[in-house]
Amino acid sequence: MGPMARQEARLARFMLAPTFLIVMAIVLFPLLANFWISAKPVTLADLRPPTPIASERVRGDMDVAGQPFVIRYRVRNSSKRVTITGVAMTDELPDGLTALEIDPRCTLSGAKIQCDLGQLAGGTRIDVLLSVVPDAGFAANPVSPRDTKPEMSGQAPNVLTNAEFTWANYARIFNAREFWKVLSVTFTYTIFGTLGALLLGLFAAQLLNTTFIGRPILRGLFLFPFVAPVIAVAFTWVILLDPFSGTFNAILVRMNVTEEGINFFGQRVVDLNILGLTFEFPLALATVIAFEAWRYFPLSFLFILARMQSISADMYEAAEVDGATPFQQFRHISLPQLAGILSTLFLLRFIWTFNKFDDIFLLTGGAAGTRTLTVDVYEKGFALSDLGAGAAVAVVIFVLLLTFAAIHFRFVHREEA
Repeated sequence: MGPMARQEARLARFMLAPTFLIVMAIVLFPLLANFWISAKPVTLADLRPPTPIASERVRGDMDVAGQPFVIRYRVRNSSKRVTITGVAMTDELPDGLTALEIDPRCTLSGAKIQCDLGQLAGGTRIDVLLSVVPDAGFAANPVSPRDTKPEMSGQAPNVLTNAEFTWANYARIFNAREFWKVLSVTFTYTIFGTLGALLLGLFAAQLLNTTFIGRPILRGLFLFPFVAPVIAVAFTWVILLDPFSGTFNAILVRMNVTEEGINFFGQRVVDLNILGLTFEFPLALATVIAFEAWRYFPLSFLFILARMQSISADMYEAAEVDGATPFQQFRHISLPQLAGILSTLFLLRFIWTFNKFDDIFLLTGGAAGTRTLTVDVYEKGFALSDLGAGAAVAVVIFVLLLTFAAIHFRFVHREEA
């Protein structure tokens, strides 16, 4: 490489540096933040730093001159776990009130109240009492002390920004039997959903690879599941498979296939008897897998069809002359040519299906044995307000997908090469 080429390379790197840094920030910052939160006992309440909060109440009559009444400040810690130190409260008495007795932790300077409350442990509440007496002017036109909000201050470590880390989130999720069930459901859903989408796409591509009248219209119709809004197609499936008023169940009942409607999305297992053998079939999980395969097979169909049309027709003509059957042509000509695109599609669909959340959440909400790791992230992080545990599950998802991608590129792509 000559001096001019090196200079051009440096200039190119300099010009691409801002774009590279922006992309890295967009990609890496959420990832690093997720790792950071997974090592901390963070809940939704911890998104705001712990602060002391005071509510003011009045006990007694304020409209009777010379009749004392009590102002009570109920002070609490907004956090249930973190201690606040140096808690102080400042408030001001309305005109016309004279203090008779004040809390020993407080001082009164004119109408200004200053209280040094010291340390406030997590989840605790304390009372600060102040006995006052109104004069005739105040009693004639009483002003509630609650109209002036007390000012609170204090110092507390922020669990999100401190340097304390823990493995408790990971220990809790790995020690739970539920996690391993969810992991098993996730792999079952991902593998069969991915294979189903690929097989349906391969079948559709093989069907529409030949020329016939109406082929362009049929190709457009085949794209409908993928381009339609997910909320629309999900609720369409829910309505069609409803056990009481669903069209599909009505057809099954009229055909005497079943005596009553089947709850496809709400029944965890159903007993099947085949050749005298009875086994449990995961009905709800199989239904969401079928939805996954149906919804995303058009993507596989497009890629496979494009690759099929790039295969030379001479190869099929030569095979037909040699007496090869259509199945033999597909096995010995089409499949070897499609191996690369099928491998790439399997990798992409596996990652996307593993990360899929909206389909299952809309269809079952994760009930009836369909709870996957992504649904588990939502349940732990938002439904249970345990952001640390939710982030830990998200890290597990990232590690599993990274491992799968590494194995795929290490072995599958080497075999293709």
